[in-house]
Order: sequence, then structure tokens, then C-alpha cells
Amino acid sequence: MLPKEVRDKAKIRAGNKLAVVSWEKEGRICCISLIKVEELTEIVKDRLGPVMKEVLGK
Repeated sequence: MLPKEVRDKAKIRAGNKLAVVSWEKEGRICCISLIKVEELTEIVKDRLGPVMKEVLGK
């Protein structure tokens, strides 16, 4: 469970879907992050959208 202070700062509410993102260093997980799925979706669209348009020729 996330502490209330963290949930409040991140505006995480009951029912929010979160993705777990981890980074490895030397074969071990060194960092774990949570990101709201809708925010991750927007990040992916922003990064991949222009690439996909170029690939598809649109």
C-alpha cells in the first residue's frame, strides 16, 4: 500500500490503474517506479506517434 501522502501528491485514487516500471543495473533491479496507465499511454503516443506516421506514410 502506498502512503496517503504519496497518493495525494501523485493524485492516485481508488480504481486508478498503475504500471510498474523497473530499471536494471548489473543484472539486478535497482529502481522501481509506478506510473498511471493513462499517463504512460500519452507518453507512448507522443513518442511513437510521429514515428508511426512516418513509417505508415501518413
